[in-house]
Amino acid sequence: MPSAMLERSSGDEAAVASIILPAWRPAVFFLCVAATMAGFLWLAAFALSPGGIGTLDLVLLVLIAVTLPWYVIGFWNAAIGLAIMRFAADPVAAVTPVARRVRGDEPIVASTAILLCIRNEPPERVARLLEPMLHGLAAHGMGERFHVYVLSDTSDSAIAAAEERHFAALAQTWRGRVALTYRRRTGNVGFKAGNIADFCRRWGRDHDFAIMLDADSVMTVELMLKLVRMMQIEPHLGILQTLVIGMPSTSAFARIFQFGMRLGMRSYTLGSAWWQGDCGPYWGHNAIVRLAPFMAHCDLPVLGDGALKEHVLSHDQIEAVLMHKAGYAVRVLAEEGSSFEQNPPTLVEFIRRDLRWCQGNMQYWHFLRAEGLRPVSRYQLGFAILMFVGSPAWIALLLLGAAAVAIAPAPADFMRWDAGMALFMLVLGMWFAPNISTVIDVLSRPPLCRQFGGAVRFTSSFLLTIVFVVLVAPIMWASHTLFLARLLFGRTVGWGTQTRDDHDVPWSLAFAHFWPQTLIGLVAIAFLALTVPAAIPYALFIAAGPLLSIPLAVVTAAPSLGRALIRLGLDRLPEETAPPAELRALSLPAIEMSRRLR
Repeated sequence: MPSAMLERSSGDEAAVASIILPAWRPAVFFLCVAATMAGFLWLAAFALSPGGIGTLDLVLLVLIAVTLPWYVIGFWNAAIGLAIMRFAADPVAAVTPVARRVRGDEPIVASTAILLCIRNEPPERVARLLEPMLHGLAAHGMGERFHVYVLSDTSDSAIAAAEERHFAALAQTWRGRVALTYRRRTGNVGFKAGNIADFCRRWGRDHDFAIMLDADSVMTVELMLKLVRMMQIEPHLGILQTLVIGMPSTSAFARIFQFGMRLGMRSYTLGSAWWQGDCGPYWGHNAIVRLAPFMAHCDLPVLGDGALKEHVLSHDQIEAVLMHKAGYAVRVLAEEGSSFEQNPPTLVEFIRRDLRWCQGNMQYWHFLRAEGLRPVSRYQLGFAILMFVGSPAWIALLLLGAAAVAIAPAPADFMRWDAGMALFMLVLGMWFAPNISTVIDVLSRPPLCRQFGGAVRFTSSFLLTIVFVVLVAPIMWASHTLFLARLLFGRTVGWGTQTRDDHDVPWSLAFAHFWPQTLIGLVAIAFLALTVPAAIPYALFIAAGPLLSIPLAVVTAAPSLGRALIRLGLDRLPEETAPPAELRALSLPAIEMSRRLR
């Protein structure tokens, strides 16, 4: 049963400390964002001013305005994050003060459930990721304070039978050291949120906290214990999200992608945590939640009615908003190297996952006008929608921009070259600001830089990341645009099984997935080739990715390219140089290959 000192009733608002969010921080942040956007739009209008501002120019300015928030907000988050990384004695504690109060020897008195949600996953792989965490809990003498729940929504009967055998054996192996319960639902009602809701109804009142894990999650036990201690210290802390990073991979696509994410996430997260305060993000996994308020306040509604009834797909941010509405804090612990996930190994799998997020985020329209939400919560929901709505704006800029330059008497009559080039450089600078901020921080810390492979390899990896992102981002924009168009006609995606293992992508599969994106890029470039060939280099900023999406999907999935990157020491993560015990126990091929080459 939960600890008496931590147990709360459903009417616990009176005992909750007030949310602490200095009002001046978001005000200053959004003042900077608004001023930057205004300046950018003025420059764009000046660039389009030859011959006056016509109707088509106004449409282009509106499209530019739609794309701007993602990059301008990213720039200011990164700028704040860089300042914190360079000048704060403890950057993590600077934005999450409770981290400063944890000594590491406080007794664990709470009961914590570890929830592992799976659906049609190979049970042997799930168990392999879980066992190092079980070993760590037992080694720390904390097994009695934790209970692992494997929550299955598996629909495949053969996999379900293998799950029962596998986890029954695992529970028997760890009996008396760490409790493990396996449960399978016969239906996938409510997707992952429904899976967790079923746990809450059955066992939620038996525990104080729950650590949420996905099928591909790994966390160090030291971090698990730290999360529990922080929740014990701060009774008004409802959700504490960790900074999730990619596990070392032999997939070329995953290596390049997660290296770029590693560069961007820390500065971005530190900066956003500084001004969002206790109204932080929740990504649905690799996090700890306080169960009593979660069960009392975070039950998700079913949207619509009758034939239009649908469950919330992207549950995490809605749960964070509801937790904050109830008076509890949602924080992020922005420290790296202890919380991991597996990233998609191919472009095909990456886009498939991204489109599921796209569909889920579009459901946030239903919650934007909900009563009692704080302004920062509304911003988070709106920003999550805009992240995908901006994609059609980028594709429209490509197609309408090509048409505009083609009908102009000369390119100079469409856009001023000097202002247009300044606009282009500013877009690139803001786009990569989170990455650049972390590059500056890493290069200024020689010990950390050596863990990334040294300055030369680290800088080369960053340059490779720039090329990769410039190609992949427009593929995402085109994919979002096509999917949003299909979504208008009722074509949706569900919670499908992800392919997590490295594998080749045949040309036929790449063509089947990316021929529409290729067609978008081809139409724009072919049109300019027939009308204004001189504009092609500028159009390639958006068109090159979709145009090359089929060969890019094939090449970045090739095992030989992944092995070559490891041999060259490119896109190396610190965990390949000095892996924590939980990753060492997994004997990951990327770590083993890197170790042999050193």
